[in-house]
Amino acid sequence: MNRTIAVLAAGIVAAALVPGVAYAGGPKVTTVASGLDNPRGLAFSLDGDLYVAESGRGGTDGCFAGPEGEACLGSSGAVTKIEHGKHKRVLSGLPSVAAPAGTNALGPTDVVARGGSIAFTIGLGAAPDQRTKLPEAAQGLSTLRSDGYRGLKTVADLGTYEATANPDGGALDTNPTSVIASPWGYTAVDAGGNSLLGVGPTGKVWTIATFADHDGAQAVPTAVAQGPDGALYVGELTGFPFKPGSARVYKVWPGKQPEVFADGFTNIIDVAFDRHGTLYVLEIAKDGLTAGPPAGALIKVGEDGSHETVLDTGLTAPGGLAIKGNAAYISNCGTCAGQGTVVRVPLK
Repeated sequence: MNRTIAVLAAGIVAAALVPGVAYAGGPKVTTVASGLDNPRGLAFSLDGDLYVAESGRGGTDGCFAGPEGEACLGSSGAVTKIEHGKHKRVLSGLPSVAAPAGTNALGPTDVVARGGSIAFTIGLGAAPDQRTKLPEAAQGLSTLRSDGYRGLKTVADLGTYEATANPDGGALDTNPTSVIASPWGYTAVDAGGNSLLGVGPTGKVWTIATFADHDGAQAVPTAVAQGPDGALYVGELTGFPFKPGSARVYKVWPGKQPEVFADGFTNIIDVAFDRHGTLYVLEIAKDGLTAGPPAGALIKVGEDGSHETVLDTGLTAPGGLAIKGNAAYISNCGTCAGQGTVVRVPLK
């Protein structure tokens, strides 16, 4: 089975979060950016600017049979910067593949700000050799790239690593979905390859961990965050049949087998820690990806692994999570072309 996060039904319509509205007695939600194309991962820079990876809306450069039907290549991917209540694309023209309507795109999937540069993963959702069957722009798919003082460059080709190393030993499949800065350079998640990867400053890639099937489905890791203890925490989507309650958060120490830190989640798309060291989990579909249009949820995780729902209304296929101060920022409608938003959710 294809092991990507491109499993969402086409034609999702955003359930827009109305600015300044408290939903079902929940927190007052504010929209901080709108009009985005398939927005996914988020990250703050040290100076407080918020970056969001936009997977774009595909294009017309070449089409192929993707996991959810026809997918077409273009250069509509972008990275957007949000500051002082305004947002603008600071990087554009990045690879993107999407359904003909521009939905369910795979392009820039996550971003991290480090020093004077930003780095970002670009997804693919197919076997690595699919890139050779498409126009030249496709070579940027399944890579980790950065933009600094010397311009845009490829830090590492994660698709080639999947093709040559095949960390989990399964069918070749690559879809980088998450990246964070680490002491050795970067740590990235390849959801297609079921792997957690280290990337050094010279582009060397190595396997930190792989994630085994359980509950009759593949793990499909989607997100990584570093905890206050220094360990890596990895959230999983889980593959078909997307059984509710089967997703886990793993705690990973390099050189050791992943341990289950918390479980009972459904289709995790991102994880993040607040300044107090509390873990938050973002579910892309709280009822499971086969239950109709995916309604997301933000969950606070207790030290004992308990769940406290922060928000479970108004989120439609959310794509990413970042926390700053006493607020969570979520990219909403992460599978929508032109209808994606970033919302601010106050935390207790």
